[in-house]
Amino acid sequence: MGKKELNFDATCPIPITEYDKVMLAHGGGGSLSNKLIEKMFFSEFDNEYLNKMHDGAVFEIPKGRMAISTDSFVIQPIFFPGGNIGELAVYGTVNDIACCGAVPQYLSLGFILEEGLPMEDLWKIVQSIKFAADKAGVQIVTGDTKVVEKGKGDKIFINTSGVGIVKEGVTVSPENCKPGDKIIVSGTVADHGTCIMSKRAGLEFETEIESDSAPLNHMIKEILDASDKVSVLRDPTRGGLASTLNEIASSSGNGIILHENKIPVREDVKGVCELLGLDPLYVANEGKLLVFVAEEDAEKVLKKMQQNEYGKNAAIIGEVESSDDKIVKLKTSIGTTRIVDMISGEQLPRIC
Repeated sequence: MGKKELNFDATCPIPITEYDKVMLAHGGGGSLSNKLIEKMFFSEFDNEYLNKMHDGAVFEIPKGRMAISTDSFVIQPIFFPGGNIGELAVYGTVNDIACCGAVPQYLSLGFILEEGLPMEDLWKIVQSIKFAADKAGVQIVTGDTKVVEKGKGDKIFINTSGVGIVKEGVTVSPENCKPGDKIIVSGTVADHGTCIMSKRAGLEFETEIESDSAPLNHMIKEILDASDKVSVLRDPTRGGLASTLNEIASSSGNGIILHENKIPVREDVKGVCELLGLDPLYVANEGKLLVFVAEEDAEKVLKKMQQNEYGKNAAIIGEVESSDDKIVKLKTSIGTTRIVDMISGEQLPRIC
């Protein structure tokens, strides 16, 4: 996948010999702030909007509907197998906009840096943000940087906000799903949360479990071009598949049936979840997509997803049923049925 193309050996434009860690002065608005912004951020995010060095960005938009989303990222650790906080911040907001049926275009980028953060780590994160923005096809057009005293933060927090243009004729929303709709997931679930927990616990396995962090907007465009019968698009992040489906059932007033033997879960992920006492249905994802689509278009959409690099393991995992109880049920591999409730708390803290 594209993540392996990143080159973290590139020389940081701010000489490490001058200062190798973030200092409070980098957030003070003086010469060090300007040097950090111009040489590290502007050098990577160069575009006509950002280069105006204005307090915001002014851009033309076509006639129609817009979608906007914002998210903050406080993940620990900030570097993990398959990604880091930088690309996660870009993909997270891009995916949220795309799941509104919109084409993401512009992002804002806000850094909260802790005094003492190695400048080399910040440079790696900046490079990852640039790489992720290019891969998703979006521009970073405005931003902000703050520095807090050592011990008042946790290395780095990032906020991203984004806007996109909704495709004409597209209306996707959790309340739109209807009985008979098929539910498709774009690939194996629980990869990201399992990766983060394994890293925190210092667990090592024969094969490394990587985060599934990825931009979903291009695949979503392909899906919407292939079918006008898509009712819901969602990325099941915090709370995992189970919590997301419960939210959709509640919004739509319908029930949902899942088939356990059709839900793709990697064997190593399943093993780690058993070891840690976790249910993969409740573990977070950062690069997976749920699609609710009318039964007559389900196979067409499934095949289109499987042709995309992020949908190779896509599968139809369930359907919407007419039910006043708004319950998500799971038909198990042994033939029984159990209720899949909304998660009661946070299984994995700070996974994004």
